[in-house]
Amino acid sequence: MIRKLKSGKYRLYSRKKDPKTGKRRNLGTFKTKAAAKEHEKAVQYFKQH
Repeated sequence: MIRKLKSGKYRLYSRKKDPKTGKRRNLGTFKTKAAAKEHEKAVQYFKQH
């Protein structure tokens, strides 16, 4: 899940909520949406391999 921050950057969050905190995990902050999407692809790849 990618969200735009007030600063204009994009943050990648985990899809599921953390059961302890009830919030989504921060998986990185990026300058562009394309960079965030690219990192999300890498995260999904490593989850499967």
